[in-house]
Amino acid sequence: MLLLQFSTSHYCRKARLALGYKGINYKIENLTPGLHILKVKPLTGLTTLPVLLPEIEGQPEGIEGSAVPKAIADSTQIFKFLETYQPEPPIFLANHEQQTEAWMLEDWLDESIGTATRFVYYQFRAGAGKQIDPSLFSQMVIRVVRKQYGVNNATVELATNRLVTALEELSIRWQRSNYLVGSSLSVADIAAAALLSPLALIPQYRQGYPWLFERIVQVHQLCGEPLPPGL
Repeated sequence: MLLLQFSTSHYCRKARLALGYKGINYKIENLTPGLHILKVKPLTGLTTLPVLLPEIEGQPEGIEGSAVPKAIADSTQIFKFLETYQPEPPIFLANHEQQTEAWMLEDWLDESIGTATRFVYYQFRAGAGKQIDPSLFSQMVIRVVRKQYGVNNATVELATNRLVTALEELSIRWQRSNYLVGSSLSVADIAAAALLSPLALIPQYRQGYPWLFERIVQVHQLCGEPLPPGL
């Protein structure tokens, strides 16, 4: 399998965690923001990453008699494909109600909290965190991302408030159990560990939410994925 990704994307990290937990061998191709469209859009009709290309040399031709998709866009769709492709170990919960709850959390994290993390992270990288990588290329990418997503003081304030609420909810759930839903790792845990991981580079979050980064480390260890920067 081949994963097309941005090397620093927390949404691409989400896909890697699932692949790692499943124990699936895969390769990575890092694309350049902006230029990635030339490769991705003809494959999926979309302009977003990650994109998983299942059919590479040495992989089966199909699943249960059906052809393997040539390209799978979106980390959530990658989750669904991987669970069909290799059911064990599962990232879907056996209890239907619990799995429905896990999907609701995954969607909330994907559509709202991952976006909030992006705004806060790129605001930090453009200011106090510029020294993390002051190279011309890095700063160029940051400017492109900020412009593309409309990262500014007003949107960052909204994102910051959204993260406060999210972290309160996740804290309650993770203090109650090792997992956000049920008694085993699910799509919700993987999404949370990936989509909040950029906050590890921001001192105020590292100091204010140590429990969060302990859990992010645990999920990465379960998935055999290298820890994100800052951990």
